[in-house]
Amino acid sequence: MVSAIIDQEIKKAMLAKDQAALRGLRAIKAALLVARTEKGSAEEITEDAEMKILQRLIKQRKESSDIYKQQGREDLAVIEDEEITVISQFMPQQLSKEEVEVLIARLIADAGTVTVKDMGRIMGLANKELAGKADGKLIAEIVKSQLA
Repeated sequence: MVSAIIDQEIKKAMLAKDQAALRGLRAIKAALLVARTEKGSAEEITEDAEMKILQRLIKQRKESSDIYKQQGREDLAVIEDEEITVISQFMPQQLSKEEVEVLIARLIADAGTVTVKDMGRIMGLANKELAGKADGKLIAEIVKSQLA
């Protein structure tokens, strides 16, 4: 679980005076603490929930980075990109587009689906199978193209 090693990584980053790593790690720790307190108790959150939190953090930073780049603020975009790199270290290995296409094709074949009307059902299956291993936007694009 990610939360178990974050404190150790923060200490390493502090000793190394690695500001980029420190920002990313602190963001992860803060998001995990918020998630724990939202549930109303101090119990541990599941590994699946941690992955969703990390995905959300990465998505937020990608969106911010894109906005900064559009506005010509490369200095701020670099900060977001550094944090993405740090947070990504705690995510499972991402699958390539081709691997995702193969898995989704298999899900569609197993479900016996052939129409775009079944996209919601296939998306649910794909998101369960590919949780943390592929970007949701990529999954949606591939499902839509294969059902069309």
